[in-house]
Amino acid sequence: MLSTTLILGLVLGGTYALLALGLTLQYGIARIMNLAYGEFTLIAAFLVVASFQHLGVPPLVALPFVTIAGYGFGWLLYQVMMRPLVARSGSSGRLEVDSILATFGLLFLIQGVLLVGFGANFTSISYLDRGIDVLGVSVALNRLIAFAICVLAGGALVVALQKTRWGLIMRAVALTPGSAPLVGIDVNRVARQGFAIGSALAATAGASISMYQTFSATGGVVFTMKALVIVIMGGVGNVPGALAAGLALGLLETFVATAIDPGLTLAATFAIFLLVLLWRPQGLFGART
Repeated sequence: MLSTTLILGLVLGGTYALLALGLTLQYGIARIMNLAYGEFTLIAAFLVVASFQHLGVPPLVALPFVTIAGYGFGWLLYQVMMRPLVARSGSSGRLEVDSILATFGLLFLIQGVLLVGFGANFTSISYLDRGIDVLGVSVALNRLIAFAICVLAGGALVVALQKTRWGLIMRAVALTPGSAPLVGIDVNRVARQGFAIGSALAATAGASISMYQTFSATGGVVFTMKALVIVIMGGVGNVPGALAAGLALGLLETFVATAIDPGLTLAATFAIFLLVLLWRPQGLFGART
């Protein structure tokens, strides 16, 4: 039972970690708390399902195109909707509050479009769902693929942020946005790029989730809340922290579901969340990028 909980928990946690990476970038670099983040994930999931059902395009083939589309959507949304909020906020600290209010409205706008386009019924597909033996535990292949995507995306992002000049610029804006222009960094351009990359990661997570999970047009808030819990637990803007917190949350939920009661998983998640806020509000791994 322990090995089953460990393996299934890590696989689930990989999905959670991938889901949270984009939000931690958007908030850590662009200073935008995106409450419509889960809807970004759902857009990608529905597009992948629609292309599979109507065009016969396998989700793994559609994934890179959906990711690129997610980047473009995030870039455009920042230019049209977020940049005026940034310009208006100046140095007054209003951006976080304004972005919460703006993306809260965007949440319902996207949700309405998804309801009109895809209906309110739950959606799922059967894709690479055969079981694979992992240390004596049968795990669906599509879940293993989703976990591999998390490892690749998370590892590449950590390396890029820590080892490249691009990553140094991103970290400079995240840590000291007021001082970054003094060394010639275009803060607005970097923030736009961080927001767009976050949207691309949300799309990647949505494409991964669509391969094995049932979802509906009104379920985006669940993805947003899971991602937000992980971001707070891992430390705002802390990419390695988000990866570790996502894996930990997956292990916790799997343990509670198998050893106690599946109905208590959400309660356990938010109990841990409240404990972290009370005991270590900067996150288990500290706030940074």
